Amino acid sequence: MARAPAIMFQGTGSNVGKSLVVAGVCRALSNRGLRVAPFKPQNMSNNAAVTVEGGEIGRAQALQALACRREATVDMNPVLLKPESDTGAQVVVQGAVFGRMRAREYGHKKSCLLARALESFERLGADADIVLVEGAGSPAETNLRAGDIANMGFAEAAELPVVLIGDIDRGGVIAQVVGTREVLAPADSARVRGFLINKFRGQPELFQDGYAEIERRTGWPGFGVLPWFAEAVRLPAEDALDLRDGGGRGGFHVAVPVFSRIANFDDLDPLRTEPEVRLTLVRPGSALPGDADLVILPGTKSTIADLRFFRAQGWDVDLTAHLRRGGAVLGICGGYQMLGKAIDDPEGLEGAERSVGGLALLDVETVMSPAKTLGRTAAVHVASGAPVEGYEIHLGQTDGPDRQRPLFEVDGHPEGAISAGGRVMGTYLHGCFASDTFRAAFLRGFGRRSGGLSFGDGVDRTLEALAGHIEAHLDVDAMLKLCPVRGPLDVLRG
Repeated sequence: MARAPAIMFQGTGSNVGKSLVVAGVCRALSNRGLRVAPFKPQNMSNNAAVTVEGGEIGRAQALQALACRREATVDMNPVLLKPESDTGAQVVVQGAVFGRMRAREYGHKKSCLLARALESFERLGADADIVLVEGAGSPAETNLRAGDIANMGFAEAAELPVVLIGDIDRGGVIAQVVGTREVLAPADSARVRGFLINKFRGQPELFQDGYAEIERRTGWPGFGVLPWFAEAVRLPAEDALDLRDGGGRGGFHVAVPVFSRIANFDDLDPLRTEPEVRLTLVRPGSALPGDADLVILPGTKSTIADLRFFRAQGWDVDLTAHLRRGGAVLGICGGYQMLGKAIDDPEGLEGAERSVGGLALLDVETVMSPAKTLGRTAAVHVASGAPVEGYEIHLGQTDGPDRQRPLFEVDGHPEGAISAGGRVMGTYLHGCFASDTFRAAFLRGFGRRSGGLSFGDGVDRTLEALAGHIEAHLDVDAMLKLCPVRGPLDVLRG
C-alpha cells in the first residue's frame, strides 16, 4: 500500500498551539489543491467528536479534518485518552473503548498501541497527498521516551521529519527551543528539520536577534514567526484550559459551571456568536451568578464524581435559588443525568458508589451500563419543529415521566426531557446549538433574537483566515520540501 508523505509538528510543551498550526496548514495546503489528512497518534482530551463511522476522536482532529475539507474518521486519532481521574483514563482505540487504565498499566500497553497507530496512519495515508501529524505534549519529556507513541517514538517508527513549535507568549522561547535540542537524543534531534515561533505579539522584526540565536544554537533552520491569531477564539477549543467567557453584550445571561471533568464543552461555542447572549463560565469556588437567565450543566466524563464536585461548590444551593428567581436550566449529557432523581451504577463503572441521589429537578432516573451510545443524530425540536443535527456520546440510559415532554424527537421517538413547569430541560444531544434554526428557536423561547449568522460558515471563514495567516508569515514552501509531495505540480509557489 503506497503511503503519502508526511510532516510531524511537535511542540516545546503543551498548549503551544500545535493543533491550531496544523489546522491552518491543513487548510492552506487544501487551498493549493492537495488532498490533505490530519493525524494525531495519541491524544488526551475529554472533548471528543463522533466520526462518520460512529467512533470517537479528539475534537482538534475533527476540526483539522474540516480544514482539510474531508470527513473525520477514527484513523485520524487512533489512540484517545479520556481522563476519569488524576491517575486513570478511559482508552479509546480506533474509535472504540479499549479499556480503563492507570498510567503505569497504559505504559505497558504502548507497544501494541503503536502498532494500531501505525496501521491507522498507513490506511489514512493511502488516500491523501500529504499527512500532517500532530504530536502531544513535548518531546523534551525524555523520561517518557521509552515506548513513546506520541512524539519522537512515532516519528522514528514512521520515519517522519519534525517541525518544532515554540510559544513565545509564555516567555522563554529561546530556552524552550534550545533546551529541547539539548535534551533530545542525537537521533531524535536529527529528525527535527526546523522550528517555528508561535503566538508573537507586537512587531516580529523585534525578535530577529532571538530568532537568529535559536538557529545558531540549534543548527535548525527557522520556518518563520507566527503572530498572535486573535480569531482563534472563534474555533472549537480542545483543552479545558482554553475555556473562556464570551458571547455578545446582550441581556440574556447564560452561566455554565465548570466541572472538574468537563467534556464536549464546544457545545457552548455557537452561543458565543450570539450578540444577545452573555456567557459566563463559573469556576470552582465562585457562586452561580444571581442574574443568570439560563444555567447550562455541560457534559462530563465522570457524572457521579462531578455531581459530588457540583455539590461541594455549593452550586446545588445556587441552582435552587436560580429556579426560585424564575431562571431556567438545561442539562446536556452528564448534566442531564445530574438533573434527575437518581443515578444508578450497578456495575461500578464510575467508582465504588452504586447509587447516588441526583438534583431531582427532572422526574427521570439514569442507569449506567457498559455499552456506550455513540453516533451522529438528526432530530427535531418539539416546540418549534426546527431541524437539529448533533451527536450522542454517553454511558447510561435515562427514563421517567418527564420524558413524556421531550426536548427533541429522533425518528419519532422522544429524546430528552422537560419538567412539568417547563423551566428545567435535559438532553443527550451534543452539538445541538450548532444548528442555526434550532438555536434561533431556542433563544426565541426566551424572548430573544438570534443574530442570524451561520455558525458553520463562521468556522469555515475563520479557517480561511487562519490559512491566509499561515501563508503570510510561515515558509510553507520550505516545510513542504521536507518530504516529496504527490499532487498538483503547482503546489509549490516558489
